Amino acid sequence: MLRASNRPDECVTAAHRGKLAYIYVRQSSVNQVRHHQESTDRLVDRAVALGWPHERVHVIDEDLGKSGAGTIERMGFKKLIAEIGLGNAGLVISLDASRLARNNRDWHQLLDLCSLFGVIIADGERLYDPCAYHDRLLLGLSGIMSEAELHQIKQRLHQGERQKAARGELRLPVPAGLAHGRSSEIILNPDEQVQARLGLVFAKFRELHSARAVMRYLRKNDLPLPVRPVLGPAPHDVVWREADSSRVLSILQNPAYAGAYVYGRRRMEGGRIRHGVYRPRTTRSPSPTGRFAFTLLILVISAGRSSWRTRGDWKTTSTATKPAIQACRARERHCCRASLFVGGVVAG
Repeated sequence: MLRASNRPDECVTAAHRGKLAYIYVRQSSVNQVRHHQESTDRLVDRAVALGWPHERVHVIDEDLGKSGAGTIERMGFKKLIAEIGLGNAGLVISLDASRLARNNRDWHQLLDLCSLFGVIIADGERLYDPCAYHDRLLLGLSGIMSEAELHQIKQRLHQGERQKAARGELRLPVPAGLAHGRSSEIILNPDEQVQARLGLVFAKFRELHSARAVMRYLRKNDLPLPVRPVLGPAPHDVVWREADSSRVLSILQNPAYAGAYVYGRRRMEGGRIRHGVYRPRTTRSPSPTGRFAFTLLILVISAGRSSWRTRGDWKTTSTATKPAIQACRARERHCCRASLFVGGVVAG
């Protein structure tokens, strides 16, 4: 039930102080956890100033380094919800609304429980009574703005990434046959075994004209393929895996081996939660021709340009500017050696 707003000094009563005060701390990145630790002490002092003894102030910090967007399971937030539902909480303090939740589902679940059990919510500036009409209105707007702010942050980051890619300066993951040099330039993998195995894959494809036939040849001769994992901390070392059709096709269809700087081959499209963790799903960018498409294409080398245009199955949906192409070529002239792998074959 909503009621008229009380003055700030009337929000906290003896009934509230008879329960516990919970301080919810969440920071989205490990860097924030490492360099911004003073906010917890400030919130504890605020709870003590509102009349809670120090021993009755509990800090919930299990969600440090986790996002509040609702894409991952937050055990600390679940604990807070459980304590409110059990009637143990009289006060919930967080630095601001975005620390508690970045999605309206979690935020309004928290507001409904606090309103039902008469829990006061506080941030770094003032107290809010979820049972009071105007306070509930402000809290609802705060939750909406927190979610909208996350969307705006993502949009700005994505636009910055696209602009950097248009200049050919965005560092993209490279396949097992290539590597980043000391000056961030792309070079051939110095492992001669890797070079020889990839050269064999392209040679056999020109001979057999079938990726599946190449896979059968590699398995028959017990020849694994080099793979560079994309998960885990960088740098990612090359590992050897048994040849299969998808791995052979990923080599034959990778534009990096044709000397191309490609951005936007795949895009995020929904996802699912597995074992309490949100797993985004990526799909190939759609193309009106039914072929593979991508957002940006910059041809880095001239050796593979004719075969790229005549035999490749790749199409570009946006044209790179001439200065961007020239800058990318000047920065990565060494990629001309990558044509040794391709030999005129891209994905035909």
